[in-house]
Amino acid sequence: MKEFVQLFLSALRGSESNFTSGSINRAIFLLSVPMILEMVMESLFAVVDVFFVARIGTEAVATVGLTESVLTLIYSIAIGISTAATALVARRVGEGQPEEAGKSVVQVILVSLALAVLMGLPGVIFAEDILQLMGGDPRLVANGSGFTRLIFASSPAIILLYTLSGALRGAGEASIAMRALWIANGVNIILCPLLIFGFGPVPAYGVIGSAMATTTGRSVGVLYQLYALTRNHRSVRVNLSRLVPDMDIIRNLLSLAAGGTAQFLVGSASWIFLTRILSTFGSDIVAGYTIAIRIIIFTILPSWGMANAAATLVGQNLGAGEPGRAETSAWRAAFYNMLFLVMVGIVFFTSATEIVGLFNRDARVIGIAVQCLQIFCLGYVFFAYGMVISQSLNGAGDTRTPTLINIFCFWVVEIPLAYFLANTAGWGPPGVFWSVAISESLLAVIAVLVFRRGRWKTVQV
Repeated sequence: MKEFVQLFLSALRGSESNFTSGSINRAIFLLSVPMILEMVMESLFAVVDVFFVARIGTEAVATVGLTESVLTLIYSIAIGISTAATALVARRVGEGQPEEAGKSVVQVILVSLALAVLMGLPGVIFAEDILQLMGGDPRLVANGSGFTRLIFASSPAIILLYTLSGALRGAGEASIAMRALWIANGVNIILCPLLIFGFGPVPAYGVIGSAMATTTGRSVGVLYQLYALTRNHRSVRVNLSRLVPDMDIIRNLLSLAAGGTAQFLVGSASWIFLTRILSTFGSDIVAGYTIAIRIIIFTILPSWGMANAAATLVGQNLGAGEPGRAETSAWRAAFYNMLFLVMVGIVFFTSATEIVGLFNRDARVIGIAVQCLQIFCLGYVFFAYGMVISQSLNGAGDTRTPTLINIFCFWVVEIPLAYFLANTAGWGPPGVFWSVAISESLLAVIAVLVFRRGRWKTVQV
């Protein structure tokens, strides 16, 4: 027990950053603990917001749900660059080149800021049109446009929080990325109820107060990441005074990010279509779905922590010329993730009503959220392997293969199946939920078969 506690504390401190030798189980643990806690902190943004917004009313929850469904396009960009940053930095660290790793981080910052402006500005200008396009009624559009506008204006903070975390994970500095999310969430948790409901001289801003709190928290988290990166000299050396474009690194970064972004863009676009299908059944359905997805995110993101740990291990070990160790790391991380998600799935299936009841008291909203949770958790064994193996391919720099798998599973299978089951077959909202469980399981099977072929071991980054 004493050894476990010491190892856990070591993981929190981030005492190791190079994982190209030694015990693989130890490496997975040291990387996974801070990455899991980081992902839990990221998911808290969603859970905390919906927890307090639900106290305002169903319309406010629907506003958040419709906005977030479109905002996932920006998340896709952020996650894509983050994926590229992890692969680039991990490979340079594995090769023993901290200066080159630092140069890559500088280019990640420049690309992140440029894309944040390109993606966020249209959302600020066309906030009302976005809500209307997503099926919001006139009252929802009028009351929720301020929330949508501010959230899109915070795009630089959203993207940088993701991309800098990706760079830190690639460098093996997962504990720093974790602490940044702790700080960001601490600010959000304090400000969310204060700005939504008001207190003393602080007025009640309603749903827009949630956007204000989240934006402030994320911005503070980014400032901490920049502070830490410029003062860390173990595995990556960053000099912000050299914030000048390096087109060779940028081309390499964008080449990798294109695949990573496309993966999540494909997935995000599919979620938008699914939300649009569900919106035809009413705001109560969207609200129930939104609550269920936020709860699912809370459990899936820790799993992404293990998947990200696998990506770092694969990248660093390929850089060090250890492809066998890279493969073993991926399979072990996937197995541990499966054990975790099976336990979560059992809890969801048996206690969904009680869990959802913490967020909403409307019987119709609860019913939809419970259906969503129980159907999704049936595919958790497959989800576990799909997450880790896909991220392992990304960590190797093979972002093209997961992109093609996503296109097939989400656009060719999931969206048509969701429409068919919900409308043609007359299943209603549960048809949409079943389409997700089926397509995600299919994705996992294909990813495993591709990974076993081993072509990812020869990818050059």
